[in-house]
Amino acid sequence: MAFEGLTEKLSAAFKKLRGKGRLSEADVKAAMREIRLALLEADVSYKVVKDFIKKTTERCVGADVLESLTPAQMIVKIVNEELTALMGSENQKLKLASQPPTVVMLVGLQGAGKTTNGAKLAGLFKKQGRNPLLVACDIYRPAAIKQLQVVGSQLGIPVFEMGQTNPVDIAKASIAHAVRHGNDMVFLDTAGRLHVDEALMDELKAIKAAVKPTEILLVVDAMTGQDAVNAAQTFNEYLDIGGVMLSKLDGDARGGAALSVKAVTGKPIKFIGTGEKLDQIEPFHPGRMASRILGMGDVLTLIEKAEAAFDAKKAAELEQKLKSNKFTLADFYDQLVQLKGMGSLQDIAGMMPGMNMGALKNATVDEKALSRTEAIIQSMTPYERENPSVLNHSRKRRIAAGAGVKVEEINRLLKQFDMMNQMMKQFSGPGASKKMKRMGKMGGFPGMPGGFGM
Repeated sequence: MAFEGLTEKLSAAFKKLRGKGRLSEADVKAAMREIRLALLEADVSYKVVKDFIKKTTERCVGADVLESLTPAQMIVKIVNEELTALMGSENQKLKLASQPPTVVMLVGLQGAGKTTNGAKLAGLFKKQGRNPLLVACDIYRPAAIKQLQVVGSQLGIPVFEMGQTNPVDIAKASIAHAVRHGNDMVFLDTAGRLHVDEALMDELKAIKAAVKPTEILLVVDAMTGQDAVNAAQTFNEYLDIGGVMLSKLDGDARGGAALSVKAVTGKPIKFIGTGEKLDQIEPFHPGRMASRILGMGDVLTLIEKAEAAFDAKKAAELEQKLKSNKFTLADFYDQLVQLKGMGSLQDIAGMMPGMNMGALKNATVDEKALSRTEAIIQSMTPYERENPSVLNHSRKRRIAAGAGVKVEEINRLLKQFDMMNQMMKQFSGPGASKKMKRMGKMGGFPGMPGGFGM
């Protein structure tokens, strides 16, 4: 995960401060040296680090901090505030046109993930009730048009293309097409290069002049660190971009791009790609990202993910079943699907306060356990899901063959499901609220032994 090394080193620096009680100015400066080194190792721009450490140190050595009863906590708070300010203070939304369609011009170097992440962005706005159109303006890269058509099809978003003709003509024609067909957002997937060159920039400037986009969004690869920041600076000089989207933030990125790009270019990060799936995109919230970096979790994003995956109707039905002690494997399967809809268990755990990325480094979150449990339940008949007590040895062998697992795994699932059912019965009776507090200590859902397989 991105920022893993940075989180570890910052946590270690703060731990030393907490262990001292009252702090001196020398203690603060020693901690700032460690933070400075951690930021440089995370590939944050040297100038950005220098300015950050200067501002943070000035605030931390003030009398109101050193003479407070909890100076270490005050320093963590200050670092959190300065990190948030460094990344832009608050979420910056995509600019929308007062008169549709909103035209978003997607630019970036080749390999940054522009086509896929542009489609993700269109998909995000489609979920919000918009009617987007994807436009294939990259006529150079082999199969670029086909790639856009494939991801567009997967998201149910139409793709406008005119083959290998002039990209400026394609962009202009797509706007007219969008007006005729009621598309209120147009996403132009422009060509990239391995490196910035005059020909590329001239073409992009020509497209900009022809269609006057509402927003120019630069897609940069978070894995490239300072190269991403340099690319952002160059594209901004040529095109005056409106914002940045960081792709591949789920990979082994050191995080320098996220911490540097706003300070270097003055343009905010607006979205982040958090995985390979087409729904793994999030608006960028500097405060939430600062909390994640400092190992303080990200409860707001976790809640938003839960709400997006949450089916209110099924939840109401489940509540009634719990009250009447009729929780079945079919119900559990519905809950499992909603949990998977929230994304990676590693990511979910990383958003919980106290479950920072450094602490999770050596944990093994068994994502495959969820898939095996899902396969087992799907291999059952509807009657067997509703009545697991009928599962004799021959039925279990048939289910095991269908799911590609051993019979022992089915027995383990049924045993855990029975334990869960017993807990449900306790929670639905008198004194349920007190018993709920003990649930976390028991650990493990069916298919996730030992507390989410960790």
